[in-house]
Amino acid sequence: MRRVPPEMFRFTTGETADLNGAVLEAFGVAGEHLETALGLDGVRERLRAVGWVSDLEDEELHETLKRLVKWELLDVVHNHAQNYRTAEEYERRNLHYSLTRRGEAALAGVRHALEVLASTGALQTAVLEAIADRLDELTLLSGEPAAADRRIFSTLRELEGHLEGLVENTKAFNGQLQRLLRAEGVDLDVFREVKAATVAYLQEFLVNLDRRGETVAAAVARVEERGIAVLRERALRGAELPPAPGEDPAAGWLESRRARWAGLRAWFLPDDGARPRIEQLHDIARRAIVSLLQVLERINESRRRPSSAVQDFRELARWFAAAPDEEDLHRLWSAAFGLGPARHAHLAHPDPELIPSSHSWSEAPPVQVSALLRTSGRTERFTRTATVRDVAAVRAERAERARAERAELARAWQALETDGPVRLSSFSTLDPAAFDRLLDLLGRALAARPDAGGRRRATTGDGRVEVALSPPPDGRTAVLRTVQGTMAGPDYVIHVTAVGGAISFPAVRAATGQEAAG
Repeated sequence: MRRVPPEMFRFTTGETADLNGAVLEAFGVAGEHLETALGLDGVRERLRAVGWVSDLEDEELHETLKRLVKWELLDVVHNHAQNYRTAEEYERRNLHYSLTRRGEAALAGVRHALEVLASTGALQTAVLEAIADRLDELTLLSGEPAAADRRIFSTLRELEGHLEGLVENTKAFNGQLQRLLRAEGVDLDVFREVKAATVAYLQEFLVNLDRRGETVAAAVARVEERGIAVLRERALRGAELPPAPGEDPAAGWLESRRARWAGLRAWFLPDDGARPRIEQLHDIARRAIVSLLQVLERINESRRRPSSAVQDFRELARWFAAAPDEEDLHRLWSAAFGLGPARHAHLAHPDPELIPSSHSWSEAPPVQVSALLRTSGRTERFTRTATVRDVAAVRAERAERARAERAELARAWQALETDGPVRLSSFSTLDPAAFDRLLDLLGRALAARPDAGGRRRATTGDGRVEVALSPPPDGRTAVLRTVQGTMAGPDYVIHVTAVGGAISFPAVRAATGQEAAG
């Protein structure tokens, strides 16, 4: 595991972190203007350029520079090329400071961290097209003479930059999406808006993604056919690395290029036949869409329900964490879960004085527990029996209503009973009860299938009355009148009989007799 040198990022903490960072940033800006060393006046001038406008005494600036030198972020040298006329001039201009390699790395690390914090991930198809273009350009340059080595170097670096951008943006987008899914308390309207935009973005990204991936894979194969090792050697010559003391940097440079090319193959044309990583973007997009829909459903569900168990437990956990002492924790536990003593613990021995309070429960004589308490958790309660209600009046009222209904039914059947087939118009005037019975009979007969002669037969629900209905032979129309209105229809030939004979019809007199008996 690679370790960061100690004291490298110590300048970012403590009370003087802002001033430390501003001084290092001043040296970074100076380096961009090709100023490798700064004196005290140069540092003060660059501090204003990076936005440090607070008053700063010379002594405080000296202490800051000494501190950064101690942490090996700055180097200090004596400027022997200058002539100093006074001691004060010597003090201000003698020492010159410059960034060390560790200081350059620390400043680059902080800048990169701030850039990552401010950046947003994105899946950009334009990067895939740029990678394919650089690969095609490398294929063309591989046939050029040695004068094209510098262009090969720059094109190869551009290709690596686009690949790095693709990887970093994919990781950032995935992380950003996961943070969105884990966010609590997200407003539903805001989440819907973000979800719709994200889903649309993913759908647009997935269009022709397979074709773009195949294009890049084919370009990688074409470059390798020309010889990638030779191409790297030519790029090394084009890089024109400066000489460095110690180990030759060319070996490390070539190893870095090989590693990045292996990463490119892993994305588009893996060696071991594994699935290219570019295809995993499909999985990322599908998982993102499904996860977004699931979170949206969970938010909708939590809105429809008056409470959420998950939210309740989280809120309870916050209360537990904020409880001042252990006693409050126990009270909160009892109030939240209602777990009291066992339901039979209130039962006492018939003579509790015989059992000392210091006696263990396991040694005390048992207490009888009722079957109702064991099965339902309820205890018996003995109360007075309620007064039995006198239902004689209710029975008499019900008997009277039954007699009236039977008498009405008997009168209806008496009105409808025929000695033989009659025309429907013979029932010219009927009371409402008889008319309802007649309509019931007509409905049952018309719902039955006609026989060969066109006659329809049906019986009442109790099977006591049968009706036979034949179509009118002459097309006449019957008009029936009741106190509720008039009905007109085909003048059917109808025959109403009792299934078991005439005595099966209830008689008005018999109903009256039952009434008297009831």
